[in-house]
Amino acid sequence: MHEALIEFPRSVSAYPAMTGQPLWEVLSARIAAEPFNAFATAIFLLAVLHTFVAAWFTGAAHRAQHRHDATLAKLGRPSHPSPLAEALHFLGEVEVVFGLWSLALLTAIVAAHGWDTAVHYVNSTVNYTEPLFVIVIMALASTRPIINLSESALRQFARTGGGSPAAWWIVILIVGPLLGSLITEPAAMTISALLLARQFFDLSPSPRLRYATLGLLFVNVSIGGTLTHFAAPPVLIVAREWQWDTLFMLNHFGGRAVLAIVASTMLYYVTFRNDLARLGQQSAAPDIEVAADDAAAGQQLLPVPAWVTLAHIAFMVWTVVNSHYPALFIGGFLFFLGFARATAAFQSQLDMKTPMLVGFFLAGIVIHGGVQGWWIAPVLSSLSQTGLFWAATVLTAFNDNALITKLATLVPDFADSFKVAVVEGAVTGGGLTVIANAPNPAGQALLSRFFDDSVNPVKLMAAALVPTLIAAAAFRLL
Repeated sequence: MHEALIEFPRSVSAYPAMTGQPLWEVLSARIAAEPFNAFATAIFLLAVLHTFVAAWFTGAAHRAQHRHDATLAKLGRPSHPSPLAEALHFLGEVEVVFGLWSLALLTAIVAAHGWDTAVHYVNSTVNYTEPLFVIVIMALASTRPIINLSESALRQFARTGGGSPAAWWIVILIVGPLLGSLITEPAAMTISALLLARQFFDLSPSPRLRYATLGLLFVNVSIGGTLTHFAAPPVLIVAREWQWDTLFMLNHFGGRAVLAIVASTMLYYVTFRNDLARLGQQSAAPDIEVAADDAAAGQQLLPVPAWVTLAHIAFMVWTVVNSHYPALFIGGFLFFLGFARATAAFQSQLDMKTPMLVGFFLAGIVIHGGVQGWWIAPVLSSLSQTGLFWAATVLTAFNDNALITKLATLVPDFADSFKVAVVEGAVTGGGLTVIANAPNPAGQALLSRFFDDSVNPVKLMAAALVPTLIAAAAFRLL
């Protein structure tokens, strides 16, 4: 039994090398050696497909509730939530998809290797540091003092464009993602999404412009964290292993990333300038102040003192510096909860639902990702440098990009140029889907209410395609 626990999932190095053999034969041999590989990947593919049909479940939930209400009205009974509608709505929540399919994966592990192996895998093998970190940094970044500070700072840039919605749109989509290199990508995504909601989405832009903005945001955040070695999850995974530092990132990624972000944003601005100009005839609310729940409760919030804002910044710095150590950043967050309670007069209600859902989503991703190395590693090792870049870009759309770079560290004798290529591909494809980059679920969760509660994955991918190609050109041609 202990041997089985140690061997699951079987490490990539435990399979025969089969150097020079066709890729299909390598994969077939690995399935023959461990038949569970095929089941694990099939379950993962079903989870990916589920994300593409989540909108159907949401629509079905609305229809079921409508029929339920009509039936109760005919009987003269008061309306109440339909159990069927609630179940369908649950299946339509993208944030729960991978957690839900994790149950199917665990059932398969139990059937194939026993309960003890399943428990050992979930409890000891899978690393949940990233999901936990995202929960904490999202909660901190969405607090009233941090959002007010971010809005005040970005307002100085927006004023150069007259403070119009178009100016806010450009500033948030350029400066916000680049901040990710300092405050981490999840924090940058949270702040950028909240500010876009206030300064742009609340003005009811056209559906086409909404998707273009979301796709651009995802791509810009994915590449915007590459100016340092500690902010982007796919870079953070490999930085220590490959001895990359911030100077290395600036030399190999920084300028190209900035150029791609500016070029993509300005191209979309030119494309949608008429739509953005029409939004300028409306006016956004002057401040991000009281959350809906606070307003409903009639809570009167006082202006935020500088010392409260500085304390929030200190808690964020502590979290970022200790991002590898859950005991430290979670402990710091518990202290923050006490501080937030003591300074409640200056705080809006802390939103924990959204960060928890995003963390659940990412936890499901890492559970599934841990048993996908059997096929991703040989795919990466079988390609040329250019092929590796494009393979990493495409694979990232259907796997968390940090998983792609993590598996790249397992490929022996990887040349430096190949290491750069796989990371370039991983960050380039990080905006194509909601599962491609760890911060994306945070952005979707915060902005989904502007997309009829469900973001269409096909429309998102189409909207992100042009910025993705621009990023690819910047990284591979310059």
